[in-house]
Amino acid sequence: MTRPETLQPVTDEAIRLAKTLLRTERHGALGTLEPGSGAPQVSRVSLATDPTGAPLILISRLSAHFAALEADPRCSLLLGTPGKGDPLAHPRMTLAACAEMLDGDARQAARTRFLARHPKAALYADFTDFAFWRLTPQGASLNGGFARAFELTADHLATPAMPDLTALEPDAVVHMNEDHRDAIKLYAETLLGEPEGDWRIATLDPEGMDLIHGDRVARLSFDPPLRSADELRPRLVALGKRARA
Repeated sequence: MTRPETLQPVTDEAIRLAKTLLRTERHGALGTLEPGSGAPQVSRVSLATDPTGAPLILISRLSAHFAALEADPRCSLLLGTPGKGDPLAHPRMTLAACAEMLDGDARQAARTRFLARHPKAALYADFTDFAFWRLTPQGASLNGGFARAFELTADHLATPAMPDLTALEPDAVVHMNEDHRDAIKLYAETLLGEPEGDWRIATLDPEGMDLIHGDRVARLSFDPPLRSADELRPRLVALGKRARA
């Protein structure tokens, strides 16, 4: 935990930064407790998110962290990729979470979203020794840079569930990627200032969309967030018109 006297009041900007880290990081450092000894251990894992923003991981039963999570689901996840210069000057967040192995429909939904972010994982995602886990956030320590420390709750981090949008998302993503790549390119390069590339939509949620090009991920937030799935199409059209203008 961060010392209370160093913490800043939680702002909308801090919450948006935390959610952006959750949605855009492709990898993170997973901290678990070694069975028996309780000693801390850390491993690197690939990441996606479910519609509420909870991280999803795909790990093998042969890994040490798989056995650790089976024995004790408490874990932490360090997010934040250092850029140029001092790595401690860049935003990072330590997420406290509780892990749950997924099966049935929940596993299939996680598989769809994970492979949208990491398509090469299709080579091993269905091996019998691999499983998808959801890391449900319990809280987080966010460091946005010098003198910008925040303690966030699970409520700060969660995106409200919208089942009708979740049901619509797979078809909407396919439609946009097949028929409206020009608009997606404008979202990334004009609205977000990202470099030129073959951009596509990976996932959609009530608060925005994740755009990917190779290993690069960009988050385009909806302002304000969607209130229903019916708002998705007009919002996408409006973003395209704004970019063209």
